[in-house]
Amino acid sequence: MSSDPRSDLPGAPPDDSRHASPDGLHSDLYRDVTGFAHDTPDWLHSLAEYGTGGGLLLLAALLATACWRVRRAEPGILARALLGGAAVAAAYGVSEAVKLVVREERPCRAVAGAPAPIAPCPEPGDWSFPSNHATIAAAAAVAVVLVWRAMAWLVLPLAVLTAFSRVFLGVHYPHDVVAGALLGAAAVLLVTWSAAGPATALTDRVRTRLGYTGPASWATIAAGPRPHRKPDDTPPG
Repeated sequence: MSSDPRSDLPGAPPDDSRHASPDGLHSDLYRDVTGFAHDTPDWLHSLAEYGTGGGLLLLAALLATACWRVRRAEPGILARALLGGAAVAAAYGVSEAVKLVVREERPCRAVAGAPAPIAPCPEPGDWSFPSNHATIAAAAAVAVVLVWRAMAWLVLPLAVLTAFSRVFLGVHYPHDVVAGALLGAAAVLLVTWSAAGPATALTDRVRTRLGYTGPASWATIAAGPRPHRKPDDTPPG
C-alpha cells in the first residue's frame, strides 16, 4: 500500500517512491551501468563473464612472472616482490572481514527497477561490500608495477576492467569496486613500505647462507658462467 492514498486512485501517477533505494546515487549508477550492459552484444556478456575471473588469473601469472624475473636482483627488490604477493593475500583477507562487518546486500537483489544481472546473483549471505575481485586485481597490479614498471600499461587497465566487469555483470555496486580497488592498492603499498627493511635483511641472510653475498655475485650469476681462460691466453701486461 502506498503511503500516499492519492496514488491508489484510478488514473493517478504511480508512486515511484516505493521503488527508491536508500543508496540513492549508487543505485542510480548501478542501474545506468547494468542498463548499458544489456544494450551490448551477447559476445561481450560472455567475455565479461569469463574475463572477470580470467583477469585475476592473468594478473596472478604476471605477478609470479615478476617475482621470477627479480629472483637474482638485489635483496631489496626481491623482498619487495615477495611482499607484494603476501600483501595481495592480506588484502583479500581484509576484504572478507569487511564484508562480514558491513553486510551489504547485493544490488542484484536490493536495487528495485534494475535490469536482471547478466551473471547469476550470488547467494544470500555472500555480501557485496567491498568487491573481492577489485581488491585482488588492484593489489596484484600495484605489486607488479612496484617491481616491473614496464608492465604498468597492461596490468593497470586490466585491473580496472576486471573491477568494472563486476558492475557490468550486475553483481556489485560501483562503490563496491572502488572501495575494493583502494583497499587492494593501499594494502600493497602499506605492506611493502612498512616491512621492506626486515624483509630485505631476511632475504639477504637467506642468500648469504646459500653462498651469494651481494648484488655483484647475483649479477655474475645472471650473466651466466664465463668461459675458462687458459694461462697462455692471458693478455700481455
